Amino acid sequence: MGKVEENLAKAGYTVPEAAKPVAAYVPALVSGRDVLTSGQLPTVGGKLQHTGKVGAQVSPEAAKDAARTCALNALGAIRMVAGDLDRVEQVLRLAVYVASAPGFTGQPQVANGASELMQTAFGDAGQHTRSAVGVFELPMDAPVEVEVWVRLKA
Repeated sequence: MGKVEENLAKAGYTVPEAAKPVAAYVPALVSGRDVLTSGQLPTVGGKLQHTGKVGAQVSPEAAKDAARTCALNALGAIRMVAGDLDRVEQVLRLAVYVASAPGFTGQPQVANGASELMQTAFGDAGQHTRSAVGVFELPMDAPVEVEVWVRLKA
């Protein structure tokens, strides 16, 4: 187990194996030194943690936890193509999509679940740019979806 996974284990998290795609895409792709993930849903053992809209069926706190799960799944996809999370030099960007009930405007707080996980995992190298976007629907009625872009060490 590398340093990044040790950091996560100390905080009580385990990086899962990359989730199998549910359509025609790959979980992650390497381009030069960059790794980009496909959107990762909050699945545990192949099942969604929660379904529904944040601010209606899903509380903001549960959605923040779901964003954390999405980020862990993204790390599993990155590890699959990079071989070792310790190869990550910098987390560059997160895109967090939140299936939002009408009037819900707490997308940044939901996205903090993924952002805080990256900082726990990578320390200063976990600082990143981010978008937190409210959307009407996500695949399989998921409340949150997260994409991650990292740069690998030379």
